[in-house]
Amino acid sequence: MHKDGKWARQIISMQDDETMWGSFHSLSSANINPLTTEQALRRLQILGYTMEDECIQKAVRYLEDCLSGRKQIPDRTEKLHDWTLFTHMMFSAWIRRFTRANEAASEMARKWAYVVTCAFASGGYDNDAYTKAYTETFGMKAKGGRLIDFVQFYVLSLLVGELDEATERAMIRYILNKPDGIYYVYDGCIGKLPAVPDGKLVSRYLGAVEMLAEYAGAKEELSFVIDWLMENRNENGKWDLGKAAKDGVYFPLSDDWRRKETREADCTERIERLLNKLSGERRDV
Repeated sequence: MHKDGKWARQIISMQDDETMWGSFHSLSSANINPLTTEQALRRLQILGYTMEDECIQKAVRYLEDCLSGRKQIPDRTEKLHDWTLFTHMMFSAWIRRFTRANEAASEMARKWAYVVTCAFASGGYDNDAYTKAYTETFGMKAKGGRLIDFVQFYVLSLLVGELDEATERAMIRYILNKPDGIYYVYDGCIGKLPAVPDGKLVSRYLGAVEMLAEYAGAKEELSFVIDWLMENRNENGKWDLGKAAKDGVYFPLSDDWRRKETREADCTERIERLLNKLSGERRDV
């Protein structure tokens, strides 16, 4: 219902001839657009765009070309880790957030599933087992070979539907208790509810819960979030995260947030969608 709104039209109008939005992963002085391709894709997905839409089809084809080596993103190479592995992980994650039809992206998902399965083979997280499986699977370089933490947006996007039930549940419990949350999404402990039920912090917190809700084993582990959300409905039985929740990523959904009723409708729509996921409704990709 938000695909024809001004926010989506604005983003699509900025898509360049290469079907991207300038830099892919990070803003730099060379990027003439005020947002990256990742930011554009995340925002469009939140606004309801899927693989059925032309702008997403074009972007996914570009990502597939980058994953195969036929094209390269304009970003500067980062030296802190294996840049080839990191970019292939990013491309694969974003492709699979819209479609499972790309075999190279699926292979990347299977590799990460093997590493994470090894890490939780004992029932809890074993860092030595993780390091061993990671090194066997991806290798390590003398320079720039820092291990990539799996508790982050890209890997968790890849792992949906790839883990057995025991590994999935063990991983979710581990993530819920991790003090610094999910990298690129929320930097606090997800198992600890926000002190106040509104604002940008809560919006990011919900973003982390939404990621975990993609996993079949999340329903029982996240029941405390359901209780918290139900307790924080307003007198109308709806939710309002307040003006401060407007971050240009998750909100706004509607064109105008000057009216409280519109903001309340957006917040309620998002939370009801999350509650449906936690009740068993899964995203169809």
